[in-house]
Amino acid sequence: MKPIKNDKTFRPDRVLSYFRVEWLPLAFVTLSGLVYNIGLLATPWFEGRLAQCLADILGGSETAANMALLVLAYILVTLLVQAARFIKRFYVRRFANNINRRMKGILYANLVRQSKAALEQQGAGELMTKAISDVDDCVEGMRKFTTEIFDTGVALVGYVVMLLVYDWRLALLSLLFTPFSYVCAAWMKKPVQRAGAAYKKAAGALSAATLDRAQNAVTYRIYGCEDARVEKYEDALNTYEKTAVRNNVWQSALPPLYLAASNAGVLFILWFGAKNVLGTGWSAWDIAAFTTFLSCFTKLVVKSSKVAKLFNAVQKAEVSWKRIKPLMKQPEPLEALHVPAAQDVTLENLSFAYGGEPIFSGLSLTARPGDIIGVTGPVACGKSTFGRVFLCEALYEGSAKFGGREFSALTARQIAATVGYLGHDPELSADTVQNNVLCGSAQDAMPWLAAAALDGEMQAMENGADTVIGPSGTRLSGGQAQRLALARTLAHPRPVLVLDDPFSALDRSTEDIVFADLQAYAKDKVVFLISHRLYHFPQMQQIIYMDGGRTTVGTHDELMDAVPMYRQLYESQTVKKGGDLDEEPCEA
Repeated sequence: MKPIKNDKTFRPDRVLSYFRVEWLPLAFVTLSGLVYNIGLLATPWFEGRLAQCLADILGGSETAANMALLVLAYILVTLLVQAARFIKRFYVRRFANNINRRMKGILYANLVRQSKAALEQQGAGELMTKAISDVDDCVEGMRKFTTEIFDTGVALVGYVVMLLVYDWRLALLSLLFTPFSYVCAAWMKKPVQRAGAAYKKAAGALSAATLDRAQNAVTYRIYGCEDARVEKYEDALNTYEKTAVRNNVWQSALPPLYLAASNAGVLFILWFGAKNVLGTGWSAWDIAAFTTFLSCFTKLVVKSSKVAKLFNAVQKAEVSWKRIKPLMKQPEPLEALHVPAAQDVTLENLSFAYGGEPIFSGLSLTARPGDIIGVTGPVACGKSTFGRVFLCEALYEGSAKFGGREFSALTARQIAATVGYLGHDPELSADTVQNNVLCGSAQDAMPWLAAAALDGEMQAMENGADTVIGPSGTRLSGGQAQRLALARTLAHPRPVLVLDDPFSALDRSTEDIVFADLQAYAKDKVVFLISHRLYHFPQMQQIIYMDGGRTTVGTHDELMDAVPMYRQLYESQTVKKGGDLDEEPCEA
């Protein structure tokens, strides 16, 4: 999407703003649309003249040459009108494509800047529907509106004027039923919107269910719950099918009814028009006038039916616009990342609760550049939650400072420049090894792959650093994916690093190499290393032990003396039954 430069008046949450910025295509649409739709009035006129000429030829008052000239003029006018139509449709499509690209660019820019928790809360299926279907429906409504202003609005006005010129009394009488179709379309607005909203909701639920089945297929198969998941998926599919049918009925079945209602005026034209031809009506007509009037009315009715379709499209677009409008805001330009110098990290009575349920509390310590702080404890004790505190995705209580500033007082961009984070999920992209490490930065990936003990394995791959690893690193083992994510984290140094269980899929010898590299790397950084593997905890400056919402801080020796559960956990990993140190490699 091309940014709108120096235009502070553009409002992404205002539909009219999109029309304003696309003024040039709309100018071509306007000019060509006027030529096309005014030119359409020539069709019923020529049809009437041709019918009259044919009657005159049969009566002997006209010749075939006159008919040929009339036909030639009709063809030339038709070619001109169709050329104008081509230009109009081309620029309408360009207008729609530009709007689609702009809207999706704004929507995607705002989606990717949301926190992971917010994205997960909305649901992947819902976001997919918003990002693709809703924008497409909005743009389609805008395109139809732009098209029908000319193809319906201008043409209708022209046809009405033409009918009034030929016989204003008969014109008013035959047009009585046309407004009735508009009233019906307006009356059906709410049912159409409700059906559209239900369809969108069902489509989002089906997308989420499809994604769930694809991501967790192995788990469902292993635990024998495939049938239950299939049944749940079928329910989502049936709901989607029912709402889709209902929505299509409202969208497709109503326009023919509107068309039939509008066509009722033909009965008046046949009766009173025949009287005009016979000389006993309100006006004196010949066959050309009757044919022109009937043709003009028929085309007017067909055009008026497009109004009903336009109402349906606009109503569908309104539903989609309401869904995406909260995300349609101009994203602020990203300021350059200014990585600050290393400073102390001070935690004072740090606490965190989720939904009113306390996760941990009373955590206080000071970590200086060069410190590696170990974080451990039993399963589900809050270790990962503690690591995410530094990302400020949710409010914490107490104090967490980088130097003299609270982490919560930093902007999202400042946090990105201060905190490097490696979570449980490596979150690798379907790209090359090198691109996964560098993420667009201009540097050599090899030193960082070496720091994560992955350089040798990478060089053994078929294309080396240019090997494509597949979505989420599917071509890599668990340990390789974890080390690749670690290499990426190291390649973008930050003064504070949070590493959540980076060694869980590594064997003992590889873990020793990576930890030694990490110690050298972290001499001017504060590192919080969250892990349930404690081989290297004796080498760490401080350790946080978490259990049952309580936290204990100290050195390895202090915790060995003061916390029996920590001693038990450490000895279970490092001491054999015979009392010797356990040097066997861990399971990969």
